Amino acid sequence: MGVQVVVTLLAASLMHKLAPHCSFARWLLCNGSLYRYKHPTDEELCALAGKQRPKNKRDRRMNGVSEDKPLWVPRDIELRLDTAPITALDTLVLRYFLEYQWFVDFAVYASAVYVFSEGYFCLVSPARETNLGVLWCLLSVVFCVKVFSTVMRHYFRSQEGGERSVCLSFAFFFLLLAMGALVLREELLEFGLEPGLAAVTANLEPILKPRGWEWTLPLARLAFKLGLVALSSFLGACLTFPGLRLAQTHLDALRMAQDRPLTQLLLHVGFVAPLLVVLLWVRPLARDFLLQAPLGKHRVQLLSDSSFDTFRLWAVVALSLLRLLGTRPHLQAYLALAERWVQRMRRGAGRVPALEIQQQITRIYCYVSVVSLQYLGPVILTLHSALLLKTLGHHSWGLYPEPPPVSPAAAVSPVSPAGGPGGDAQAAAQEISALLGCIFTPLLFRGFFSFLTWWVATCQLVTSLFGLYFHQYLAAS
Repeated sequence: MGVQVVVTLLAASLMHKLAPHCSFARWLLCNGSLYRYKHPTDEELCALAGKQRPKNKRDRRMNGVSEDKPLWVPRDIELRLDTAPITALDTLVLRYFLEYQWFVDFAVYASAVYVFSEGYFCLVSPARETNLGVLWCLLSVVFCVKVFSTVMRHYFRSQEGGERSVCLSFAFFFLLLAMGALVLREELLEFGLEPGLAAVTANLEPILKPRGWEWTLPLARLAFKLGLVALSSFLGACLTFPGLRLAQTHLDALRMAQDRPLTQLLLHVGFVAPLLVVLLWVRPLARDFLLQAPLGKHRVQLLSDSSFDTFRLWAVVALSLLRLLGTRPHLQAYLALAERWVQRMRRGAGRVPALEIQQQITRIYCYVSVVSLQYLGPVILTLHSALLLKTLGHHSWGLYPEPPPVSPAAAVSPVSPAGGPGGDAQAAAQEISALLGCIFTPLLFRGFFSFLTWWVATCQLVTSLFGLYFHQYLAAS
């Protein structure tokens, strides 16, 4: 029982025991700063329409079945919605609230365990101990993808609108975009995938060649890239509606913060944060510029290669935290859609069922937890991908000297057969361990998580810009 194992068990126990009493996700919605709009009752609508609702007035059909007559009111009534702070009792009716609470709380505990593990390795620096914070971050990434797929299945099952067509169209578009990104040379987009795959091939060739399996290396390389393209297309489809929703809430939040310049600045920085993350992996605009910056006729080196990697990690973390600060303005802007819908209704002519007004206002509030997942999910995925890139890619935070990475060639050493009854099993276990050590190298992890971090930011950028254009020009027309 090492220190990290004890902390991991303690964090899991706290997350399970404290969830009903102390939850960051529930506090984010129910701390009193967010307010919801309450739907009007039938009596209020009748009073606004200037009529008394008849009691026990029923329509009798031909088959003898009687039912209440639906209430219709004019669209141009002077309807003003009442507001109320969101309480813990109100969250019982929210769609996907339990999934939202569990996922956000798990991400918070995963970040805390990772920070503790990094501090523990900084102070103690154990030589052969595994960083368990990496396991928590990996689980957080997996759960994030699972939450995205759950919400996307909800859109696919919807019979209203063209959500399914939108997801499929963007999935095909991101499939082509991912193929184009993987074709570009490392001098333009420096993911490090090619050096990582080359290192894996060089490590596996001495093992597979004596067995006559060296022909599988090109196929494995092609399968890895095809799987990466398929994953990119799936993530692009999952991030489509979060990006479209981000554009809508960003515009509404800016309107609500017209008299608060600091809030507007925070909203603008949060919206362009994916663009800044994307540019950090464009080599001519980021690494080459900072490594050899032009100064008159000479070029001055501002950062080394390792310092630039550290700077890029800190930039991703800082931008993710800035986006987290904008959570409440975006959620309140979404809740204000109820008031905007009433204003649009009043500009119409004719009559509208009272039930439709009540359902529309209630539906907006019931999906606030889904909107929270759509806003926080990409931020958590980007942040934890950067944390995994740092640890598994053997980068540094720049706060303390990092231990040199273990050479992958050390895992390719020949295994001597062990004697005794368990000699064969021990030799097989050592051989499998050596094979895994040759495949999952720091260079491969650098390439994969660099691409994952960059791709999530790219999907957010593309979908949010499209949403910005749609809500400003297409929807208005």
